[in-house]
Amino acid sequence: MYTPPVGFHFKVEVLGLARALDDDVRFTDVGGLSFELAAEEVPEGGENRFIQRYPQRAKYPDLVLKRGLLKSSAIWDWTRDCIENLDIHPKNVDVKLLNEKHEPLMTWHLIGAYPVKWAVSDLSASSNAYVVETLQLAYQYFTVDKS
Repeated sequence: MYTPPVGFHFKVEVLGLARALDDDVRFTDVGGLSFELAAEEVPEGGENRFIQRYPQRAKYPDLVLKRGLLKSSAIWDWTRDCIENLDIHPKNVDVKLLNEKHEPLMTWHLIGAYPVKWAVSDLSASSNAYVVETLQLAYQYFTVDKS
């Protein structure tokens, strides 16, 4: 009987960045791993019941990564260079879904990724929560390896 993999055992690696800490690959949430076919809508002359839709190309939404705020991080340094200094150096990013032996079950290879947004969660004296940083990456496309 097939059992789907769990969605909480994964890691994210930004390829080409020096990793001083193992914490740099530990994110609590990954969102935006999807794609869709864009379509051009063309009204049909004299036909008001529908609009013709013609396929164009695949669209990939931004990848959204969340984790507890790190004081020191190679990913933070890369993000800051890209956003503050406009020193944009796209990197490939691997999102790996892991099995119980910490081996990849599936790997999404994101091509040409770069940071477009960074945010930190609200600070509140009335809540008992960790500070979470959110990183948003634009990328060209992804491929998938299934083990």
